Amino acid sequence: MLFVITGVPGSGKTTVVLRLVEILKRMGFSVGGMYTREVRSSGSRVGFEVVDVASGVAGTLARVGHGSGPRVGKYLVNLKDLEEVGVRAIESASMSDVVVVDEVGPMELKSRRFKEAVEKLLATDKPVVLTIHYRASDELLEEIRRVVGGKLIVVTPENRDRLPLELAERIKSMLKGDARVG
Repeated sequence: MLFVITGVPGSGKTTVVLRLVEILKRMGFSVGGMYTREVRSSGSRVGFEVVDVASGVAGTLARVGHGSGPRVGKYLVNLKDLEEVGVRAIESASMSDVVVVDEVGPMELKSRRFKEAVEKLLATDKPVVLTIHYRASDELLEEIRRVVGGKLIVVTPENRDRLPLELAERIKSMLKGDARVG
């Protein structure tokens, strides 16, 4: 079952996912995958990190101006860390009850290996929670939108506080018959 979360930048997509992960873990489920977080310096955003949900291992997803890699806006994408941390986390999440990927966005889509890992998730029968950039365009994003058939979960100020628990309850009801969980 695929849950796809979207919303404008700053709407709380990552916060919803991180709270969802906490709730699912408290319920006794294993959660794998990756999320991204901003890196700030002196109050300004200077980049992003990619973090393995299960291990907490972090790498640099993108930084302003220095290094090598594809450019997205003012950021240079670090494909090495994206693949060694993010893609590896998605691939190893096959052993988890639930997989999360925050986010399938312009930076992450620069990696062929990332796209392949997410495509494999679309074929799994386990609960998968993806966040997608609200306006990015890519064949993979179009496929994700097609698979969910317009049932995108849009994060707003009105629903962002209740979404993590609502999603956790939906996932719990899907998994409760699974022999691997209590």
